[in-house]
Amino acid sequence: MPELRKDPVIGRWVIIATERGKRSTDFHCTEPEITVNSGHCPFCGGNEAKTPHEILCLREPGTAPDSPGWWVRTIPNKFPALMIEGDLDRQGEGIYDRMNGVGAHEVIIETPEHHKNLADLEPHHIEKVLYCYRERMIDLRKDPRFKFILVFRNHRSSAGASLDHPHSQLIATPIVPKRVKEELRGALNYYNFKERCVLCDIVHQELRDKERIVVENGHFLTFTPYASRFPYEICIIPKRHKACYEAITNDEMGALAQIVKSSLVRLKKLLNDPPYNYIIHTTPFSLPKDLRDYHWHIEIIPRITYVAGFEWGTGFYINSVIPEEAARDLREIEV
Repeated sequence: MPELRKDPVIGRWVIIATERGKRSTDFHCTEPEITVNSGHCPFCGGNEAKTPHEILCLREPGTAPDSPGWWVRTIPNKFPALMIEGDLDRQGEGIYDRMNGVGAHEVIIETPEHHKNLADLEPHHIEKVLYCYRERMIDLRKDPRFKFILVFRNHRSSAGASLDHPHSQLIATPIVPKRVKEELRGALNYYNFKERCVLCDIVHQELRDKERIVVENGHFLTFTPYASRFPYEICIIPKRHKACYEAITNDEMGALAQIVKSSLVRLKKLLNDPPYNYIIHTTPFSLPKDLRDYHWHIEIIPRITYVAGFEWGTGFYINSVIPEEAARDLREIEV
């Protein structure tokens, strides 16, 4: 019998299509790599002159900016979705609203090595990537034009990657996105009713139930959400309440790097290196950093099924893998 499950944060319903009974082997990815020779890739070590000047770079002592010798390099996107220059110039046209496409769009190049993926990097190197996220968020928060920052990663072309070289992206927007507002509204409604953070309650329940836990350490938990939208969707969340990613400490960053590594390796081994999107949801700039009703987290969504007419028309998602079984499959992978 199919099952309907409700997301406790935003109230979205998901259909768990148990009768379809798909297993991890049904989703193995055979997608070809993006055909860019590493020698011509602008993100590879030695090709620094092919990119805009670096904004933030972690590199070997004594090496010059925009030269080889770096570990993680942050640059402006050469083809930005939003432009850093200019004023918003908000306008109304009858019932319609518009403003200039002002924002920041940056690329975090995760390694100079073309054929290494985030899952292949050592935890100490992943920690450098996570550090760059934090430092760029802290810096961009100072710009009064910006309201929100999304850090995301598109792995493989069917997940939106235009270059195969491992990289993440960061976009600062002058408005808070609708999807984030839905989470914030749901979290606030829950807090007003129960005087507790809904995401903290989810952490406590997952630790108690243990059915959907994939991996955990002293600071973080990876689990398959109760109302997962997609097969093998996972969430990484701090065990202790923390509203914004920028507040992460260096000790927590080391623990996060370990659990990101473990989670991505499990997905890679189980699903044959699937396309995925990796998204950090954190608090908008207009809200206090010690907000009690919201809790930052990372969503990792394997792109192994298609969103079709029913999903677009209703907002329902159909998931053919029971989250408890997905968690068990991922737990059983040796890392």
